[in-house]
Amino acid sequence: CYVNLWPDDVHDPHVPSPKTVEKLGGKPGPRQKTVATIEEYDAALGKLLDSLRSEGLEENTLVVFTGDNGPQPPYDHARTLGLRGQKWSLYEGGIREPFIVKWKGRVQAGRVEEKTVSCSVDLLPTLCSIAGAPLPQAAGLDGMDVSKAWLGGTVTRGPDKALLWEYGRHNGYLYPKAPQDKSPNCAIREGNWKLLANADGSGVELYDLAADPKETT
Repeated sequence: CYVNLWPDDVHDPHVPSPKTVEKLGGKPGPRQKTVATIEEYDAALGKLLDSLRSEGLEENTLVVFTGDNGPQPPYDHARTLGLRGQKWSLYEGGIREPFIVKWKGRVQAGRVEEKTVSCSVDLLPTLCSIAGAPLPQAAGLDGMDVSKAWLGGTVTRGPDKALLWEYGRHNGYLYPKAPQDKSPNCAIREGNWKLLANADGSGVELYDLAADPKETT
């Protein structure tokens, strides 16, 4: 079976219990509410993982943890580990997300894979590959099977699987207030190279993410 669980805790508005805020020794300001909400979110996920263990399902369950975009103000760049950008931006702080895979007995605990570049479009072909489920022949998927990277190896994307993003091409979008965090509205990444530009061809920026992950030059 497949379960898609989308908790909304980390999205605003943050409404933790007063008990958790008090436990963390904070006043109910925006940052304290965020921290307290994540504390409760962590406890809820802990109950889920405990249930898998108690029901004897841990070794037969693959758990994937990830997010959809970077932090929304108020925030500081500590929440993006110093990366430029935030939510509403195509810089790395807006699109580079945590990605954790847990599968007892199959995925090595504590291993960090830093060479494989992957995106949400890869989830369907990867999960189908692991589950032995055939993909529709005419699907024309943009994603690729990266299960080798989950299970201990490294996967290289070919030019035909370059990753693309678009945000802010039309009126009515929200943008970061900090000028340095507002990106051009289209981006493509191939290997370590990332090219950004507006849909009309203006604002071209090219970065080598291996040498310059904070997109400064």
